[in-house]
Amino acid sequence: MTDAAVLTRPRPVRLGWLAPVVLVISIITGACIGETGIPVATVFQVIANKLFGAGYPVGRIDEGIIWEYRLSRAVVAACCGAGLALSGVVLQALLRNALADPYLLGISAGASTGAVAVTVAGIGAGAVSLAVGAFAGAVLAFVVVAVLARAAGGGTGVQAAGVIILAGIAGSQLFNALTAFVIAKSANAEQARGIMFWLLGNLSGVRWDDAVFAIPAALLGVIVCVWHIRALDAFTFGADSAASLGISVRRVQVLLIGITALMTAVMVSMVGSIGFVGLVIPHAMRLVVGARHERLVPASALAGAVFLIASDILSRVLIPGQVLPIGVITALVGAPAFALILIRGHHSR
Repeated sequence: MTDAAVLTRPRPVRLGWLAPVVLVISIITGACIGETGIPVATVFQVIANKLFGAGYPVGRIDEGIIWEYRLSRAVVAACCGAGLALSGVVLQALLRNALADPYLLGISAGASTGAVAVTVAGIGAGAVSLAVGAFAGAVLAFVVVAVLARAAGGGTGVQAAGVIILAGIAGSQLFNALTAFVIAKSANAEQARGIMFWLLGNLSGVRWDDAVFAIPAALLGVIVCVWHIRALDAFTFGADSAASLGISVRRVQVLLIGITALMTAVMVSMVGSIGFVGLVIPHAMRLVVGARHERLVPASALAGAVFLIASDILSRVLIPGQVLPIGVITALVGAPAFALILIRGHHSR
């Protein structure tokens, strides 16, 4: 991340019109594959019926599975994958740390605490949903980490990046401990099992109501990142270099970290903690399209979306009759993939 040569290799690959085509194919695939296979033609007929009132004869069971369950699930998975991957791109550029990912700021741990506080401890007396509680916890965790980092030392250089990393670790440990305390104190066996499944990442409960929030959050993240591509390239060489190019370092840092916190909070509040997407996808895409953010931002968003849809498909079909937490799949795939990326990066230097 600190060497100027990293921005010139490998030769970039143009995505162009291919990106939306790949995304649509991935979503349709997610709607077709499951314990019960459904033909592609039926999926298109259901979409045509729902969006345009086409009137194709489709069984109510197939229609319900496709529209209410699989399509909404695939759309939310795509949004979550894109948002988490973009968050990783932004944090790795701003902090100049190859290990930075959306959970660096403790947002995932805070969302988990908020969800547990609502569902187990009964905070809100039933008036607050799990998603709202998780979002509130995520925002609180971000505020705690930001205040701790500011109190520990300001600045815009490498030292400040290190302070933010340490503050994120401290915040994550704090909120993870609070989550464990609430579960141990208030949860019965059934509640504990359900919340632990959610903490590992769970798309089973998402519906179109969740997509209403996931789609704008992901689109906003893409727009903000694309708008600040030049700044992200500049931050690759450090905050001082960015400032010398006329970039308002403090304003851009606050905006980009804020949008990262927002995207991660929204996604985690819906599906729980999903690891390795924000860590592995940006590294993998640098090997494919290079490190210039003009191509890295859209490539990472697309790859994150496709990766999470594919992981969701695997979580549904890997063990017949059982749905695995999607976080288990992303870890099983992401950990070896990241190891290979590290080894390849070491030998290429």
